[in-house]
Amino acid sequence: MKPNLSNVFKTTINLKSRVKIIKNRHMKTYIHLFACMLFVFNFSTAQTEKLKRADKFFEMKAYVKAAELYEAKEPNQKVLQNLGDSYYYNSNMQNAIKTYRELILTYKDSIDIEYYFRYAQALKGVKNYKLADEYLSQYFNKRINTQSFIDANKKATPHTFKINELNDGSTSNDFGLTFFGDNQVAFASTRNTENPAFAWNDQPYLDLYSATINSSGKLENITPFSDAINTDSHESNPVLSADGKTMYFNRTNTSKSKSKTDEEERIAHIKIYKAELVGDQWANIEALPFTSNKYSTEHPSLSKDGKTLYFASDMPGGLGGFDIYKVAINDDGTYGEPENLGSNINTKHREQFPYVSDKDVLYYSSNGHYIGYGGLDVYRSNNVNGVYDAPVNLGDGINSNLDDFAFVIDEKNDKGYFSSNRAGNDRLYTYDREENILTKYLVDGVVQDKNSKAILPGAKVILLDDSGNIIQEQTVDDNAKYLFKLEPNKKYIVRGTLKAYIPQDVEFSTDSQGKISHNIYLSLESFADAEERVNKDKEGVVKVELDKIYFDFDKSKIREDAAKTLDVLVDLMKKYPSMSIEVSAHTDVRGRDQYNLDLSKKRAASTLEYLVSRGIERSRLTSEGYGETKPLNHCDKPGICSKADYEVNRRCEFKVIN
Repeated sequence: MKPNLSNVFKTTINLKSRVKIIKNRHMKTYIHLFACMLFVFNFSTAQTEKLKRADKFFEMKAYVKAAELYEAKEPNQKVLQNLGDSYYYNSNMQNAIKTYRELILTYKDSIDIEYYFRYAQALKGVKNYKLADEYLSQYFNKRINTQSFIDANKKATPHTFKINELNDGSTSNDFGLTFFGDNQVAFASTRNTENPAFAWNDQPYLDLYSATINSSGKLENITPFSDAINTDSHESNPVLSADGKTMYFNRTNTSKSKSKTDEEERIAHIKIYKAELVGDQWANIEALPFTSNKYSTEHPSLSKDGKTLYFASDMPGGLGGFDIYKVAINDDGTYGEPENLGSNINTKHREQFPYVSDKDVLYYSSNGHYIGYGGLDVYRSNNVNGVYDAPVNLGDGINSNLDDFAFVIDEKNDKGYFSSNRAGNDRLYTYDREENILTKYLVDGVVQDKNSKAILPGAKVILLDDSGNIIQEQTVDDNAKYLFKLEPNKKYIVRGTLKAYIPQDVEFSTDSQGKISHNIYLSLESFADAEERVNKDKEGVVKVELDKIYFDFDKSKIREDAAKTLDVLVDLMKKYPSMSIEVSAHTDVRGRDQYNLDLSKKRAASTLEYLVSRGIERSRLTSEGYGETKPLNHCDKPGICSKADYEVNRRCEFKVIN
């Protein structure tokens, strides 16, 4: 039978329609999936782009903008590192602590140890010294105790400082003040709100200003330097020559160089510029020849004679982040080669803001010395035969738990200025310097032998209060000298001790009955000089010589005759409460080795117990059995000596160990 064509056509149409419907359904699914994939791709691309932008801002040191972008990112290791650093370098310590903590807890085994250092510095910024010390101890691989340092420094630093904030009511960032003419100063400030914002901290760019300081310690007649000095870039840290005709200052380079990571974005470095006063205008402004587009040179300072310029730089070949350098200024106006001040001054971290006073004392700021108050601390270093000696932390007042820097001083009048961000932003402070009265109160001297007058290196000297509590102690070196800082209106005891010597105590006071400073020679007498029974053998061992002690055969019990001999030692030890004794027992070589060793230990222990029973503190006694290992003669084998010769080696000895 032939098929019905109309039905076949209808059926064909229906089939095509069904296929079309099915295709349409699948197409919707495909479109939905594609849209989802496109959304994920676009979201991922956007996130990647945001991360790249954050990284670029970070490389540019635009830390405020970088932090805003990193805050919205998934906290992987790189994000946490850069976010923590963005907070840290803007002194946002609370957020830096939170971020560094998460970084260290999550990625402890893979992060650079420098993050321990920054985390510890952030902790110091909020005065959490205890936890900061834990991480600094790991970083420096030595025990750090910041609070002990602070307490000790109060007594050791040569000066104290009375400080006051120097301001005109402005809330701007002001810092880097220097002397400028008669009763005038120059400084850097962000007070020009018409300047563009600086990406590092979102504050206006810095300009230089001059001002006078009134009797109340406030800035007056604040005037910006001319447009020849102040540009659309940063200017800061001015220093002027003695005649006021030459000025050196910082300016951020308008030409930017590639960062060390070769990112497309570029970093503007800081250069030192020189300006000359021609008439009443600053002119001939040019960068110094040793500056560069590849590194920064900053914070200029002039020596008193104007022949040496000091500055900070991160130029290649230094010890760390920023180091202090000096460069000669030649008579013809040219410059020598910059010279790094070396490891006495510089560390692997930041040394900045040098200032050399009229007395050729170098003051500068550092966060690299292994212990300090937190952030940048101000240090001083004296010039000794052309070399700056070990720096001294200026202590409380000047230094705080945050950054303290740009210290300048009039040494003659003990007055000066410095900058600090302790109040939340950079502020100027004035100070009066006074001699630290605590450093006037001291006791020093030499430890010597009472009879020979020979000095006694290695002796221990202890400072105690009038209740007998130990305050300080030190072991004297080869010159046998000691020194302790004291406090006023106190009574003290200084005690000298040395092994095999009788301790000496000397009482003194710093109250109205005493003196400010004391020089006390401690003369110690040896037990050997004081007592006939105490002698030093040919090997230098000090022993108490007693009549021979006898034990019954194979016994360790103290006999009556031995007790009488030991009572002599009891009397001697009661006479000298500092004397400590090692009781040692010896046998001859006859008998088995282990048997002899065990017997000697029992006899030594029995002797010790007798001494304890007679009132000698157990802590002053030790016992040791040596068996047959230390004969006094040649009888080191059985059958080669007489009974009398073997008997020589059966003995108890009493060695003075303290």
